[in-house]
Amino acid sequence: MRALVAALFLAGCAATPDPLTDVTIPLRNPTAPVASQADVTLDRLQGDWRVVSGSGITPGARLQIRGAQMVIDGVVLALTDDGEGRLKLSDETLWVHWLDIGNRTAAVGDPAGSRVWIMDRTGAPRERLKAAREILDWYGYDLSRMEAA
Repeated sequence: MRALVAALFLAGCAATPDPLTDVTIPLRNPTAPVASQADVTLDRLQGDWRVVSGSGITPGARLQIRGAQMVIDGVVLALTDDGEGRLKLSDETLWVHWLDIGNRTAAVGDPAGSRVWIMDRTGAPRERLKAAREILDWYGYDLSRMEAA
């Protein structure tokens, strides 16, 4: 009996593993609704952009979309249009959640929550920044984890 009590006592002293140690918390709540803007095409995204706010991408980064490539601060990545505002950047899925009518500001993210950003052609989206943030918030992105340029 004493051996059993001693064994239980020692088992109670063993360190309990932290269940959150190896968990990466996504930037997006997976239970929130999510959609891409169906009329967005690579043609509408062509040109120069600046990341004005984001997580999983450097805020302030210069971004160019040229044909079937995205160049982020000089790094060239393959880009394909999967249709309806959905892109493949190398092997990563990206959705354009919102692009304003003038093609000046876009809210882009991985629906699985690995990265999200707002990009603007001028770097100063003014009132469009508020609209982009509202869309991302609606789609469940944690805006508090986005850094501004």
